[in-house]
Amino acid sequence: MNIEQLRNICQNLPHVTEDIKWGQDLCFCVGEKMFCVTGLEGSMQVSLKVKDEEFDELSSSRDIIPAPYVARYKWVLVQNPNRFSKKEWEHYIRQSYQLVFDKLPAKVRKQLV
Repeated sequence: MNIEQLRNICQNLPHVTEDIKWGQDLCFCVGEKMFCVTGLEGSMQVSLKVKDEEFDELSSSRDIIPAPYVARYKWVLVQNPNRFSKKEWEHYIRQSYQLVFDKLPAKVRKQLV
């Protein structure tokens, strides 16, 4: 997985916007809420939201930790881009997108659909 592959997966989801936040983080958003974040500097690491029931297992597995600052919202930080296969990346990115989309206010969701 590299940034271009990540960008491709994220941009193929509906209503996704891309932004640089904090000067060095590439953020993918839906309805102005982030669902996937990666740094533009250093080794590639990716943060994304996971299901509550997956959080403990994933965050205690190899190359994945609770995401700094947002772990309480069930976000993980994948420290090695080769940790997942392309299919797994697609699954977790889509899942993160859907989890964030589902929490958007009804008015915002309605505008996007």
